[in-house]
Amino acid sequence: MQYKIAMTRLLAALFLVLASPAMAQTIEGRASVIDGDTIEIHGERIRLNGVDAPESWQRCVADGKEYRCGKDAAFALDEWLAASRPTRCGFVDRDRYGRMVGDCFRADGAAVGEWLVRSGWAVDWVRYSGGEFADAQDDARRNGRGIWRGAFELPCEARARRAKRKASC
Repeated sequence: MQYKIAMTRLLAALFLVLASPAMAQTIEGRASVIDGDTIEIHGERIRLNGVDAPESWQRCVADGKEYRCGKDAAFALDEWLAASRPTRCGFVDRDRYGRMVGDCFRADGAAVGEWLVRSGWAVDWVRYSGGEFADAQDDARRNGRGIWRGAFELPCEARARRAKRKASC
């Protein structure tokens, strides 16, 4: 009898794991923007693969004035995603916070990470992208888009400074 109960519990746990959005390999739906490089679809937090956007509290400088570039990055992403719904993300990995790391696309096929970097609202995080967005970043820098219109601290360095630890970028 105990064997039957244990097997039932094991099968139920296995079903829950296999039914999770991350195990489905893709998740699609209306994306809610958490910050400039994190969205949520159907309750699943998704960290955009290979890009790093300013934190919501992070400030940058443009035209001699400080502004909340992290907030601006999140608002720009939200507006851009709203123009072509739903958003579809393919599973890449899980990060240390348990979030799904994914490659995401709008309904029109436009790549979210590519757009973020090309529009200047995120940087190519080479450690995770392998340099995939280098051309997009060069374009944003040359044309002074987003955070490239002024001075900013790399998001990974800003997080490290705030946490009083060494940067991981």
